[in-house]
Amino acid sequence: MSIETPFNIVLVEPEIPPNTGNIARLCAATGTVLHLVEPLGFSIDDRQLKRAGLDYWASVEVRVWPDLEELRRNLPRGRFFYLSTKAARSYLEAGFRPGDFIVFGKETKGLPEDLLRANPDTAITIPMPGSAVRSLNLSTSAGIVLYEALRQCGRI
Repeated sequence: MSIETPFNIVLVEPEIPPNTGNIARLCAATGTVLHLVEPLGFSIDDRQLKRAGLDYWASVEVRVWPDLEELRRNLPRGRFFYLSTKAARSYLEAGFRPGDFIVFGKETKGLPEDLLRANPDTAITIPMPGSAVRSLNLSTSAGIVLYEALRQCGRI
């Protein structure tokens, strides 16, 4: 797998340490950069966070940002895709390219609606044919979308 230009997973205000730990493991497995946007609902040194990521933390490039705007200002050429149950467009239609940023909101609230309204062309969702649940687990969603991005770019 070529990782010359890695993908980027962005977690905006993550709240649950095991989710972030599982996503860190996903990033280690795929050469993906993990961006954490503050405030975090836990310490990066949190025992649960480390346990979920096991011994993969040394293999993950983690960047912490004070807010999403600071991240976007520092990476102005980045293409950002915003995941939400409120978006209409499927992640399968996104047309991912290496280096893209895949942005997820906090577990309890998702991304702010004004952010989604301001970015309708890059707001995407994971369609769910059943109606039994409102949304998927954050780490499950990150895995689904990242692996589709990798597939689209011929990296798997």
